[in-house]
Amino acid sequence: MERLIEILEDIQPAADYETCETLIDDHILDSMAIIALVAELEDEFDITIPTVEIIPDNFNSAKAMYDMITRLQEED
Repeated sequence: MERLIEILEDIQPAADYETCETLIDDHILDSMAIIALVAELEDEFDITIPTVEIIPDNFNSAKAMYDMITRLQEED
């Protein structure tokens, strides 16, 4: 989770990723940030994020992203 927070802060430093659960809903992360984030997460965690996984529920919070990463690693 710590590495995920570092990646998020590199992409968009102006957010409290520890507590925020509305990153997409409140437009803290925009579409360009999500594209950069997907590429970074795939490289860092050695996963492939299918298009069907790129939904607000999976990106609204750091916890949701971490859960998605963990699930995709287990499926591999």
